Amino acid sequence: MGVRLMVVDDHRLLAEALASALKLRGHRVLAAAAPAAGAAELVITRAPEVCLLGTATPAEPGMFDPVVRIKRERPQVAVLVLGPVPSPRGIAAAFAAGASGYVRHDERIEGVERAIMKARAGEAAVAPQLLQGAFSELLNPAAQPDDEGQRLLQMLTPREVEVLVRVADGEDTRLIAAGMGIAPSTARTHVQRVLMKLGVGSRLEAAALAARTGLLDRAGPVVRD
Repeated sequence: MGVRLMVVDDHRLLAEALASALKLRGHRVLAAAAPAAGAAELVITRAPEVCLLGTATPAEPGMFDPVVRIKRERPQVAVLVLGPVPSPRGIAAAFAAGASGYVRHDERIEGVERAIMKARAGEAAVAPQLLQGAFSELLNPAAQPDDEGQRLLQMLTPREVEVLVRVADGEDTRLIAAGMGIAPSTARTHVQRVLMKLGVGSRLEAAALAARTGLLDRAGPVVRD
């Protein structure tokens, strides 16, 4: 039996892609929304069984305030956090706020669906490997953890970074070209170079990788006319 869901993420392309995939698997998606800033109000109004709430910075103070409000006003709603590879503090903060689980942005749809079913059943939904990674980091903290987002950002030119941000916002080639004042063929070339440098095969994979590593937040907003 399908689950009544909401998907809320600052990156519209990711929210809509995940919502579409879940619909195809028989779930009822009440809304796929961005930005996550208005998540609490939306969830309280629509009252889904499960809310998938995206975040790029799970350890940032106040990041899970929407979860706290949702659980206070709609305690029957299970909240699953969608985020990058978390630190132990990030996982702890999500659960402390009342989340039912934590799922990586790049998790396969089967894994997301398993987490949804567990959350609806009142069970904690966290992949064993995430917990293992969290415990490992607690026991053996790295002196200087690898900053994958910064490394990837340094691989891209400023033009390519803008293209990636626009791809993550769901813009197609025509919109990218119009927004940047370039020919569609040039925009297409930029997109292909971004995919090649990031080592991914599609725009959706590029957006997911950028969100998971925090690259988009480092890149900053695109200035639009």
